[in-house]
Amino acid sequence: MVKRKSIMMMALMALLVFIGQKTPAQERGPSTPEERAKAVQIAHQLEADPLGKDAKEGRRWMLTWLIGVPDISVTVCPNYLEPLFGKDKNKNYASDLTLQMTLSSAAFIIEHPDQAKDDVAVNKAGLEGTLKAYEAILKTKPKATWPFLDQLIERRNKGTLEDYVREISTTKCKG
Repeated sequence: MVKRKSIMMMALMALLVFIGQKTPAQERGPSTPEERAKAVQIAHQLEADPLGKDAKEGRRWMLTWLIGVPDISVTVCPNYLEPLFGKDKNKNYASDLTLQMTLSSAAFIIEHPDQAKDDVAVNKAGLEGTLKAYEAILKTKPKATWPFLDQLIERRNKGTLEDYVREISTTKCKG
């Protein structure tokens, strides 16, 4: 199990290195105001209705766009949602929920450019977007539970989610 988890983490890191390299698409220039507005709209729509008829296309567009634009960058650290990367990664919409963190983080960066370099604020917003999407999924798929996400909801409701983000940020997502 540990070996499999390590392989998955290495594959994710390789993908992130690839995404971080300049590609011809990134030569296209910075994002436009219209694209940023569309990205924010998609991210928030996916938080509210992650299983909607346009959800898959919205995720695809936004991820492709994020990879292509040079002026919006989201640092991904899988440790915030580590249990969703485990042996059950193919159940209960784990991949959609983990991607939602990236998309919600990007929306936060667009909406709050003055906080774009504040990793704790960005990742907290990303987690909050993931939790919104999870809660929306549970409304139509009540058996799609994640005890780990239920714990994060409790932390959010108690006002201690930022403490969790800060702890993971400083201990598991350095460098």
